[in-house]
Order: sequence, then C-alpha cells, then structure tokens
Amino acid sequence: MSREDFNLTDLAEIVAARARSGDAGSYTAKLMAAGVPRIAKKLGEEAVEAVIAGLQEDDAALVAETADVLYHLLVLLEARGIPLAAVMAELEKRTAQSGLAEKAARSSRD
Repeated sequence: MSREDFNLTDLAEIVAARARSGDAGSYTAKLMAAGVPRIAKKLGEEAVEAVIAGLQEDDAALVAETADVLYHLLVLLEARGIPLAAVMAELEKRTAQSGLAEKAARSSRD
C-alpha cells in the first residue's frame, strides 16, 4: 500500500486487528484493555493538543496531533463497537444539505 492510498478505513482495520491481538507490546491492545473511559480521556487530551497546535500556527505539530486525534477516535469507535462506516454514512447524509442548514436541524433536535 502506498502512502497516497492509505486512508481512514485502512487505519480502522489496523486498529481493529491490533485491538483483538492481545499483544502485550501493542499500544492499541493496551488502550482497549484499559477500557472506554481511558480511551475517551486520551482522545480528549489529544484533541486539546490539536487545538493548541492550531492556535500556535505550528503546521507540523497540528499534523502530528491530528493524526493522534484520528487514531484515538478510531480506537474509541472500536471499543464501542461502532464501525467507521457508520460515521462516514452520517457525514455523507450531512453533505446532502448546506452546513448551516444541517447545523440548524441538529440544534432544533437538541
């Protein structure tokens, strides 16, 4: 697989395989063993770090922190048994209307 072909689905498949591996040397397996609260906390920490990198206008840091956010998000989805395809379907559904209309529709449901 070349770098330009690598996508979130590929990463989700790697996360799923490592989550089930039971490999003591796997960070993914270790996170899964720690449970959803720990995974969610790590996702939150990485999201904050991405925000800070964005505010500091540090492109390299933002790229690295975004990778961490995406990885930890996929681990959380795996831990909860939610396939990436469900998220992608939701995003596809949202693109059927303008972002402002979609946000207004979500706000009225909250």
